[in-house]
Amino acid sequence: MSDLLERLRDRGWRLTAQRRVVAQVLDGDHVHFTADEIHARAVALLPEISRATVYNTLGELVTLGEVLEVSTDGRAKRYDPNAHHAHQHLVCSSCGSIRDVHPTEDPIAALPPAERFGFTISTVEVTYRGLCPDCT
Repeated sequence: MSDLLERLRDRGWRLTAQRRVVAQVLDGDHVHFTADEIHARAVALLPEISRATVYNTLGELVTLGEVLEVSTDGRAKRYDPNAHHAHQHLVCSSCGSIRDVHPTEDPIAALPPAERFGFTISTVEVTYRGLCPDCT
């Protein structure tokens, strides 16, 4: 069983066939599909699943905090099931592919106190950009 499915089951979230298929599509490392990509993969597993059901399920998963919605450079939103593990993103400036990365330095600690301007920092989102091997 996938990590996401296990977390949803532990929450008592009703796992209909449609919800289960969406969660299965989202399973894996470095998964950052658009809603349309998730729908296309879900249809291959459950032909009768509708686009609206996929969008609604993704919205619920984001609201629950089980999936992150990732927006980069005005491109289509992507969905990241790696919501419970601290990580940043590496984005290809050409094709838009996204990879999870785990910097060794704490990004909050990296910001000097003088640059915090009195803010109490609670979260950090760092996006690294470059060209992936396919686009270089």
